[in-house]
Amino acid sequence: MFDAVSLSDAERSDAAPTLQRARGALDVVLRRRGADTVLAGLRQEGCLKARFPRGGAPGWRDVVVLNSSGGIAGGDRLTLHFRLQAGAQVCLAAQAAERFYRALPDSPPAHVATRIALDPGAAAEWLPQEAILFDGACLDRRLDVEMADDGWFLGVESLVFGRAAMGETVRHGSLRDMIRIRRGGRLLLHDAVRLAGDIAQALARPAIAAGARSVATIVYVAPDAEARLTDVRAALDGAEAGASAWDGMLLARMLAPESATLRRMVTAALAVLRGARSLPRVWRC
Repeated sequence: MFDAVSLSDAERSDAAPTLQRARGALDVVLRRRGADTVLAGLRQEGCLKARFPRGGAPGWRDVVVLNSSGGIAGGDRLTLHFRLQAGAQVCLAAQAAERFYRALPDSPPAHVATRIALDPGAAAEWLPQEAILFDGACLDRRLDVEMADDGWFLGVESLVFGRAAMGETVRHGSLRDMIRIRRGGRLLLHDAVRLAGDIAQALARPAIAAGARSVATIVYVAPDAEARLTDVRAALDGAEAGASAWDGMLLARMLAPESATLRRMVTAALAVLRGARSLPRVWRC
């Protein structure tokens, strides 16, 4: 008696079902007003949101990015754009560590693109928390920073290949991760990481990670970058880390067996570069 039931196109054919993918776009503009940094423009689309908690350092505005999709999978596309007008001072953080889940064999990679533009006299901190990759994750991520000659920038990117406390190991996957910084229109840094196939075997190689499963990069671009090098090296003394400084930029890299150790190393280096200002509250949750 159910012979008149209609079937969807997917049920009537052998076509694979269309999978739902997360889409998000965030466009934030901030400007200087007297001694404060205030919001000048905001556009939120899809799964990306921005919140502006109070209680930051005087003169600075905190911006916290939220991804309501609950994690990132193959085929997801997230785009973030931050514009800091002249004199603005902004700390950009993420609500929590971001998780990148296993992609299906025929799925395109997850795309995450962040662009930060700094007008003259502006200062920006890019302080997301760790990016946690699960086995089979496929990620294409890039950070582009365009700053004026007198701009100030501090950024950190951390990658965790599986949660050690959960016994996870990332054996296979694909990662393309790039940081590009231009100062006064001139390319200052082009830093690219590419891993594909047997990631666990690649990380075990001495020239890559020597068995470490958590890695971080800190970039500091400021007039006093070279002067901070000795203190940053002292803060990282005894850790699997190294730091160099040239041309108004300091670059530090860190390796750790798991994320908790990596976070302590990153926090120690940030304390040197940020002075008395405390980390965003989301880092302490």
